[in-house]
Formats: sequence, C-alpha cells, structure tokens
Amino acid sequence: MSLADNIFIKNCTDILNNGYWDTDCDVRPKWEDGTSAHSVKLFGVVNRYDLSVEFPILTIRKTNIPAAVDELLWIWQKKSNNIADLNSKIWDAWADDNGSIGKAYGYQLGIQHKYKEGMFDQVDRVLFDLKNTPNSRRIITNIYNHNDLHEMNLYPCAYSVTFNVTGNKLNAILNQRSQDMLVANNWNVCQYAVLVHMFAQVSNLKVGDLIHVIADSHIYDRHIPLLKEVIEKKPFEAPPFFIDNSISDFYKFTAQSVGVSDYNYHALNHKIPVAV
Repeated sequence: MSLADNIFIKNCTDILNNGYWDTDCDVRPKWEDGTSAHSVKLFGVVNRYDLSVEFPILTIRKTNIPAAVDELLWIWQKKSNNIADLNSKIWDAWADDNGSIGKAYGYQLGIQHKYKEGMFDQVDRVLFDLKNTPNSRRIITNIYNHNDLHEMNLYPCAYSVTFNVTGNKLNAILNQRSQDMLVANNWNVCQYAVLVHMFAQVSNLKVGDLIHVIADSHIYDRHIPLLKEVIEKKPFEAPPFFIDNSISDFYKFTAQSVGVSDYNYHALNHKIPVAV
C-alpha cells in the first residue's frame, strides 16, 4: 500500500465516521442542477508525506499527473489568471467572458514586491532565498490578498506555502482553507510534491517532507457512494517518480518534465460531479 493511499483512506474514513454535516446550513456550493451541495467535514486535518521515500500519488483511483502539473505551472511558472494559458477546462466555471478568473492564484504570485535586495515576485523571491539564504525561516508565499478578494472569482483554496531547508533537504508546508476530498485532495498533494521536487532540483537540494494542512476537509453528499467505492479498493505500490535532471532553471520545466512510470491504479467507473 502506498503512503498516499493509506493517508487518504484514513482521512476519508474519519470524515465519514466522525464528521459534521452542514445539511441544515445555507451553503454556497451548488450542483449543476442548482441543488445545494451539502457536505460532511472535519476541521484541521494535517498530513505528512516524506518525498524522499515515495511520490504521494493515489493508486485506489487515478490522479492525472500531466494535467495537475500543467495547472501547477499555470499558477507558479506562467503566473497566469487566464484559462487561455491552461490546457484543461478545470477553471472554466470560474472564468469571465475574457477567460480571466480575476486577481487570483497566478496573478498574485506574479505581483512585484520591494525587498532590500531589489524587486521580486513571490516565486522569484523563493528561488532567490533557496539559493542565497537557504537557512532562512522567512521563505513564504501567500496569495490570500484581502485587498483583492473582491476581484477574485474564487477565493484561493491552497493559499500559502512555507519552504524550509533542513540540512540539504527542502521541506514545505501547504496551507489550504478548503478541500474537496474526492475531487481535489490528491491532485493538490501531487502538485505541491512536484513543486518541491522542482524547487529542490534547481536549488541543489534534496526533497524532504511535504506537510499538508487542511482547515476544512470535506466530502460532498453526492460523492459519498463513489468515495466509498474508492476507499474499498486494494491499493497498489506507489509508482516511481521521474524528473528531468538536466533542468536547472525552474522556468524551463514543462508538464512532460516530471511524472510517474509503471503507474498501476483502479479506474473509476462513474464521472464525478463537481460542486461549484
């Protein structure tokens, strides 16, 4: 059993058995037919993945690594907020007529800020610090900009990352305000595991731990039958992870530069409805 499978099954079982239902609450998310999307949740879920041991991808269901990495690079490398720069339709529901999702995600990472060393956006500041002051305790990104929330079509879910170097290992803490367990949990875990691998490689570091902190970890009502089907599957071993070792510039990575080989997984027999 892969570590990611084990953690996911434990999380989902805990939510189903001990979670709080918001059935009596007026909730924002809706299903495509306009029905309120209620959920059962736990507050304050914290998971640790040792990236030096294995890549944290699920095998009890497929995670589409190329698409997940493409979105990651859309945010962190292209620093874009327009779906024209994204090779999937996962953000279409939140885009306006011009394809913009507002001043969210990549837009925030691309804003230039003044430091004593000069002007940097948040991504370039992280890369600068990892190379020049790796022992710093201040290597943090944050895209939850309260001044711009009114111009975001969706408030950021994964909003802050703290990077920390221990010895020669790069660790990270991903903070997330909200997590749809079936649709997005492993998607986000894999994305930020990839980001740690990329940042470590271009900074001459090894990978360490990824810690995922989820404030509101929830399962939507219409997802429960599918989720129960998923967590009853017998996991496979985690597949090997690969990265193009020739790349030394973060901005040279593509969605094809990383991935997993010999990926065995259980297929889902039903389409997952998405609450928006």
